[in-house]
Amino acid sequence: YSGRINAIHEVRGKDGVGAKMDSMELEREKGITIQSAATYTTWGDHNINIIDTPGHVDFTVEVERALRVLDGAIMVLCGVAGVQSQSITVDRQMKRYQVPRIAFINKLDRTGAEPFRVIDDLRDKLNLNAAPVQ
Repeated sequence: YSGRINAIHEVRGKDGVGAKMDSMELEREKGITIQSAATYTTWGDHNINIIDTPGHVDFTVEVERALRVLDGAIMVLCGVAGVQSQSITVDRQMKRYQVPRIAFINKLDRTGAEPFRVIDDLRDKLNLNAAPVQ
């Protein structure tokens, strides 16, 4: 915990507090990222820059731009949908720019979430050495 925020809020920003990085009205309405946004936090003596990039195929160029400047990435995957076609595209981009990554499985509270299937997808579809950590 970095202390940057002190409460949990709705990602879609419906409460007027959450989702500060999604500044466009359409982003808040749909609950998706359209335009890359950056923020930062500190953790101990370390500065951590965070770039939120779009996950939709229509915004692949935005992701490509961000990957050129990253030291590492967190690939966020849906616990229900798992590795999707855009996940494969982004993984290919990360490999091209040699960006090390960890994967985070999100939305595990939803019906149909299967984290071990997603881990198998990471191994089979992306050829990554995935191991669950809780």
